[in-house]
Amino acid sequence: MKILVCLKQVSAKESTLRLSEDSLHVRESDLSFEINEPDTFALEEALRLKEQLGGEVVVVSLGPARIQTSIREALAKGADRGIHIETENAESVDRTWAAGLIAAAVREEKFDLVLTGLQSDDLGTGQTGVILAEFLGLPHATIIMEIQIEESRIKAKRELEGGWFEWVEMPLPALLTIQSGLNKPRYASLLGIKKAKSKEMRRVTPVELGAEVSGTNALRLRKIYVPVKSKNTEFLDGTPKEAAAKLVERIRREIVSSPS
Repeated sequence: MKILVCLKQVSAKESTLRLSEDSLHVRESDLSFEINEPDTFALEEALRLKEQLGGEVVVVSLGPARIQTSIREALAKGADRGIHIETENAESVDRTWAAGLIAAAVREEKFDLVLTGLQSDDLGTGQTGVILAEFLGLPHATIIMEIQIEESRIKAKRELEGGWFEWVEMPLPALLTIQSGLNKPRYASLLGIKKAKSKEMRRVTPVELGAEVSGTNALRLRKIYVPVKSKNTEFLDGTPKEAAAKLVERIRREIVSSPS
């Protein structure tokens, strides 16, 4: 089975976020980076399917040169080769354009299964995977908690709201977005780290993929800011009975009767 895993590199959770003077981006010089956590579960599931069924696992990521460290980490864990789509400021790239670049880079390879994390830890839109499925013309399912491969078909368990689940079935090839917690991601071994240095990493640019570099962003970022935390404490005077009556009236007026 030939499996593609889409990875995104995001700022590490322990990074201190400092905004630029124009409040349009986080200063990268203050950050350390890691693989987006939901994507690590997608990678682990791909490696387990490879161990079970045989085949090849390929990882693809979009971004500047620093992205290669995350690709190498995936190779060290067991992926067979990587594809690096070289772009700058990948964080602010429109999701449709990003998915289009990935589709252009992998379309000719005819993957049997494409896996992505459910969403990214930074933007959290959950859009890239399903848009990629549309570009590649693949059936897809989201929020996947379990995968079963049966010949040329795949069964996947989806997480729904309120603690409910559903099973969906579709033909291969297909695309799935993986929910965090599906498995326990492995660590890279010393031998894997050594082998990763000699594994193939193909580098391509948007121009080589036939994409226009200028005017590609439908997403316009106007401002990034730290949410303002505020609180207000109010004491209700009177006897317990009077205070209770005031509280009930306040709840009725400000919560129950307020427009949704």
